[in-house]
Amino acid sequence: MRRYWFPKPYADAVARLRVPAGFLLAAIFAWAARPTWESLAVGLPVGALGLALRAWAAGHLAKNLELATTGPYAWVRNPLYLGTLMAALGLVIAARRLWLGLLLAAFFLLLYLPVIEQEEQHLRRLFAGFDDYAARVPLFVPRFRGRPGGRFRWELYRRNREYQALAAFLAVAAFLIWRAA
Repeated sequence: MRRYWFPKPYADAVARLRVPAGFLLAAIFAWAARPTWESLAVGLPVGALGLALRAWAAGHLAKNLELATTGPYAWVRNPLYLGTLMAALGLVIAARRLWLGLLLAAFFLLLYLPVIEQEEQHLRRLFAGFDDYAARVPLFVPRFRGRPGGRFRWELYRRNREYQALAAFLAVAAFLIWRAA
């Protein structure tokens, strides 16, 4: 029997709180951000790379229908969360507030790790091959071995509503540019 990091009641509570806590974090971010043109020039490209990783992953993810093992899923089990973290890091760099980065790290550790664990438990129940996949592919730090394979499918990108992440990123970027001006 696999031992888990977080007790189930905590993980369940966190799953419900993740979105409201994200809105609170966004409000704190908007209040604290002090971007400059230089910080935007460094941070926004980092964030865009994270968003591109999310988009690539979404185009390979048929949720609950098949185990995603192609595209970025060939190198890391959680490319959507890694992309989210990269996008947020880029925005924090653009905002020029170190303590926001520390808050983001705490948010990720306390809220996202339990959700990732819950999702892995779900995938383990759903797909018999998940344990073999998990043994080959790291949880969060990519291992670039071989070709990622598969083909990006726009219908999956749309079905996974990844355009919402793009819209949110563009809105925050526009806010930061306005704030720098």
